[in-house]
Amino acid sequence: MARGTYIYPPAASLRITTDLLAYCSAELPRFHPISISGYHMREAGATAVQEVAFTLGHAVAYCEAALARGLAFEQFGPRLSFFFNAHSNLLEEVAKFRAARRLWARTVRERFGVADPELGRLRFHTQTAGSTLTAQQPEVNVVRTTLQALAAVLGGTQSLHTNSMDEALGLPTERAALLALRTQQVLAHESGACDTIDPLGGSYYVEALTNAIEDGARAYLDRIDRLGGAVRAIERGFPQREIHDAAYAWQKRVESGDAVVVGVNRFVDAAPLPPEVLRVDESLARERAERLRALRAARDGAGVDRALFAIERAARGTANVVPPILDAVEQRATLGEIADRLRAVFGVHRESFVV
Repeated sequence: MARGTYIYPPAASLRITTDLLAYCSAELPRFHPISISGYHMREAGATAVQEVAFTLGHAVAYCEAALARGLAFEQFGPRLSFFFNAHSNLLEEVAKFRAARRLWARTVRERFGVADPELGRLRFHTQTAGSTLTAQQPEVNVVRTTLQALAAVLGGTQSLHTNSMDEALGLPTERAALLALRTQQVLAHESGACDTIDPLGGSYYVEALTNAIEDGARAYLDRIDRLGGAVRAIERGFPQREIHDAAYAWQKRVESGDAVVVGVNRFVDAAPLPPEVLRVDESLARERAERLRALRAARDGAGVDRALFAIERAARGTANVVPPILDAVEQRATLGEIADRLRAVFGVHRESFVV
């Protein structure tokens, strides 16, 4: 595992996030400092219900930590944003987004006592599901991403990313990336899907799915509360185990053929044509390494050391870590150097499945 992929323990991550919320509330009140993500959990195999529940569970933990820090919800709540996945089951995904919006509004109102409905709005970005892309018949991925993007639009997303059809093979080619962009543009300008808010609202099936996903997510949130909150739940491996079990169940369905994946376990192409794959020139890595060496040689080494020490000192105490991090950036410290100092204090998270 590369050094940069090591992550901080949950409690340390919460500390850093709370510091960021506190700093931005005071210094950058119109900046959105955090994107609360469920995307990575859905990519790992979470169900739609789990994606909503664990994402909002993390949001609750951030809010509670910020409130305990003395911040008012009105200071940071309007600047929270969310990041969701979009899978291929069109109506389930639309219902998922609707359920997430409704459940967050209820959480803000009922849990945090915030009456202003504007503060309970769930602002979110959506990216289509990379885990659904197949190396087999990659052109079919255009259909998948179109359905996924449409679900996000019908579900009320504020911004959208469509994956390229060849991302199961490597970095996207320019042609594939342009086609992904054109997919969004057709949806925006030709489909009519953006002409009204919540266009599927009132559909019996969509409303029933929305209710079911919200009920399932609330049950998970109650269980997280009983475990002591999101941080404690992660430390005990609860969401990890739930996602692991869901991913295993899905893979068994694919391998048995109960779940159809076009081009993989049904409608297989016996003689596929070799697809175009982006090739990255290895000289680019050498060029980047040389630029890094030049940066380190030209900067004030003593100033960098002082700035990095200040980060470590803040992390060991109670001072906000954001100002010394910004100072280190101005001294031209690298992201790896900054992260290493934080890891020296906070350590590295090790997974646990003890529930």
